[in-house]
Amino acid sequence: MKLLKYIIICLLVTGAQTVNAADDSLITPAVRDYLGYGAIILIMVTIIVAMLMINRAFKLVAKVFLPAEYAAMEVARKKAKIKKPKAQVIQKLLSLKPLSEEKSILIEHDFDGIHELDNPTPAWFMGLFYASIIFGIVYLLSYHVFGFGQLQDEEYKTEMLVAAKEKEAYLAKAANRVDETTVKLSTEPAALAEGKNVFKQSCAPCHGDKAQGMVGPNLTDDYWLHGGKISDVFKTIKYGVTAKGMPTWEKQLSPKQIADVANYIKSIRGTNPSGAKEAQGTKEDDEPAVAANTAMVVQN
Repeated sequence: MKLLKYIIICLLVTGAQTVNAADDSLITPAVRDYLGYGAIILIMVTIIVAMLMINRAFKLVAKVFLPAEYAAMEVARKKAKIKKPKAQVIQKLLSLKPLSEEKSILIEHDFDGIHELDNPTPAWFMGLFYASIIFGIVYLLSYHVFGFGQLQDEEYKTEMLVAAKEKEAYLAKAANRVDETTVKLSTEPAALAEGKNVFKQSCAPCHGDKAQGMVGPNLTDDYWLHGGKISDVFKTIKYGVTAKGMPTWEKQLSPKQIADVANYIKSIRGTNPSGAKEAQGTKEDDEPAVAANTAMVVQN
């Protein structure tokens, strides 16, 4: 019973955690539903097992403390239970007649001494046959005549739309989990365009509208004050350099926005805007993914 109590407590805790899952969890609602259904089924199975154990315990108690009544009850139960021979059950299911009655269903014609019995089609088979006909008629009227349900191609399109929305929500949640240790270079036009918009709103006052450098350094050359790798740029934006007037953007921008800005800065390397500020810091070779990319995507 202690084991049963522990199982029920664990199931309740698991169910509560599933219901109170954070909104930014990477587990999709469908998966959470499946986990909930599984927990409910497991609880039902546990309850059934507990009831069987309780029933068995009652029988044992009755057998120990009421032996005469228990014995009488068992005798009555066995007498009331009628066991049908296995052969009779099979014959009934298959609508067959016993050997002693086969002569009544013998067909008159024969072939080379071989006779045929006029056994009827089993009732269960005929039931399935008529049920399949009814199902076919209902299906035809519902899907092809009245249009109550979606056909395969329409259902496929609906499922693809739902999958696209779920993918978008998943990617949005996953993107906001990025940090300086997991950020990756990206040349996706959408990410670079978003990074450009955020840069103009938040970074241009110090670095210029084309990142040519004003109060802050020029971000289009090969020289970097705090590292030129994508992880270094992300870290600099996120935590800032307060000693030199660079504010921290960790509270104002989401991790995805910081990653987009970092990738935008990496993509404008070598654009050489007019009036660019003189180089500052240490020269670094650009990363391969950025070297293969150009700033033409964001400039257009």
